[in-house]
Amino acid sequence: RRRVREASQQLTEIINSCLGSEPSTESLEPGGDMDLAAEEESASHCLWVDKFAPRRYMELLSDDYTNRCLLKWLKLWDTVVFGKDKAVKKGKASSAAHPPFSHAKEHPNKWKTKVQLTEEILEAELDQHKRPKYKVALLCGPPGLGKTTLAHVIARHAGYNAVEMNASDDRSPEVFKTRLEAATQMKSVLGANEKPNCLIIDEIDGAPAASINVLLNIINRKDVVGEAASGGGRRQRREGGLLLRPIICICNDQ
Repeated sequence: RRRVREASQQLTEIINSCLGSEPSTESLEPGGDMDLAAEEESASHCLWVDKFAPRRYMELLSDDYTNRCLLKWLKLWDTVVFGKDKAVKKGKASSAAHPPFSHAKEHPNKWKTKVQLTEEILEAELDQHKRPKYKVALLCGPPGLGKTTLAHVIARHAGYNAVEMNASDDRSPEVFKTRLEAATQMKSVLGANEKPNCLIIDEIDGAPAASINVLLNIINRKDVVGEAASGGGRRQRREGGLLLRPIICICNDQ
C-alpha cells in the first residue's frame, strides 16, 4: 500500500510538471473565464476524475451528435431567457425549381433518418411564450458515460449557471417542488450580471411518482394573464408562473 501510494504521488508530480511547463495562452486572452482558471488551480489536490474532467465544450469526448443536439436545444431558450431573436435559416432556392415527389408528400417522415427527424424537432417553431416545444431534455445511459459532465459543460457554454439537484435525495414532493421553483423562477439579487439558472435534475429515475407529477405540472402551467382574463387566474397565481428556464434530466434507466 505504501509503495502504491508513493508511485501514485510520483506520477501525479510528473503530470503536474508536464502541465506546468506548457504555457497557458487561454488565460492571457481578454475575456477568459476566470472561474475556470480558479477551478483548475484549486483542483491540484482533488481526484483525477475531477481534475482532468472537461470544462469546455471542445474538451468533451462524448458523442458529438448528442452534444450538438443538447446545445441546439438549449440555445432555443435564448429568446425567452436572454431576449435574443431566433436565427432563421434561409430556404434553399433549388427547392422551388425541383418540387418533391408525390409519395414524399403522402409520407413525409418515411424516408427520413433519425438525425433528420431530430433536427426538424429542434428547428420547430417556438410557442406563444417564445419557449421551445419541448421544455425538458432527458439524458439517459449507463453510469460513467459523462451525462452530468455534458449537462454542466453545455449549460456553462450557453451562458447559464448550472444548478444541480438529485431527485432521489428529495423524496418529499413538497421539498422537490420548492427546490424546483427556486431554481427555475426566483431571480438572483446578488448583482445585475448574475447568470440565469439551468436546472440539472440527476437520477430522475429514482424520484417517486408524486415528484414526477410536480415536474409535469410545472411544465404544463398556462399563462397567468390569459387565465386571469378567463376568470381562472386565482388558482394559477397560487401555483406559480410559467416555466422560463431550461431543465435537463439525467437517468440511468430510461
